[in-house]
Amino acid sequence: MTLVKTFLKTVITVGVLGTVLFGLTACGSKNEQSNEVNIGYFNNITHPQALLMKAEGSLEKSLGEDIKVNWTAFNAGPAEVEALFAGSIDIGYMGPVPAITANVKSKGDVQILSGATKGGAVLIKREGTDISSVADLKGKTVAIPQIGNTQHLNLLNLLSENNLKPVSEGGDVNVIAVSNADIGNTMERGDIDAALVPEPWGATLLEQGAELVLDYDEIYLQGDYDVALVVVRKEFHKEHPEIVEKFLEQHQLMTDRINTDKEKTLEIMNTELKEATGKALDTRILQEAFERIGVSTELNKASISGFAQISKEQDVISEIPKEEQLYVSGDK
Repeated sequence: MTLVKTFLKTVITVGVLGTVLFGLTACGSKNEQSNEVNIGYFNNITHPQALLMKAEGSLEKSLGEDIKVNWTAFNAGPAEVEALFAGSIDIGYMGPVPAITANVKSKGDVQILSGATKGGAVLIKREGTDISSVADLKGKTVAIPQIGNTQHLNLLNLLSENNLKPVSEGGDVNVIAVSNADIGNTMERGDIDAALVPEPWGATLLEQGAELVLDYDEIYLQGDYDVALVVVRKEFHKEHPEIVEKFLEQHQLMTDRINTDKEKTLEIMNTELKEATGKALDTRILQEAFERIGVSTELNKASISGFAQISKEQDVISEIPKEEQLYVSGDK
């Protein structure tokens, strides 16, 4: 097994497999007899329905006073997966790679419930660097936000399509993990030549002087790939179908509102981000970022299948899950 595959597997396993024995016994144990629902999400615009729903309290109103809604923000997929396994999260917004990994490791206990957002990532380069295509990444250092996340697997796929490999697999593209917040400074120092980043970091870095190499629709499947999904614990869904149904209704309503009144809903989401993180996004950055994000409850199963295949090739997962295991029956 190559170094990158070992590292990928270790990162995911530490956050996921390290709790799977506990998770498989605890998963489903917390809320089956309680009147509450625990929802996980990121304070990021790629989880816009969650931000809007939380800001307005619409799910709480829909469920009524007898059901308590608990919102928990996460910074990374593996931590949210761990919470799902522990039964402390029932429904969660997350990327497709953590969702697939959670499904495989839990043997189908965590399933994909709905789509959320698509695309929303760009390949950028340091100003003046001689990179105009993926082929030009040969001999360069490229950053991704996290080993094993959606952007990392997107980059590995792009490299493979251009007959390139990471240094760790005997190739000549140095792929490193740099947090989104640090990529600008790292690039300015000349430590990296390019980066594949999600929004709103793409728009932010371009505003700061980085240059575009590939836009969102050139990364994978013309931008029509799932970048955020909604998952649910199978046991919770079985015990509380009415709660899941109410959640899906609100999730769809928020999706429709974002697509029909983007200006107003972006304002509400930005206020929620400020309250949660202490900092709002510049309006111009927010609007530009959303030009690269598709908001839809529809799933592109072809994109998810592609992520599963790449994950298997990189030894992130041991097997590609069957469709009946991966998705909630009757999903879109």
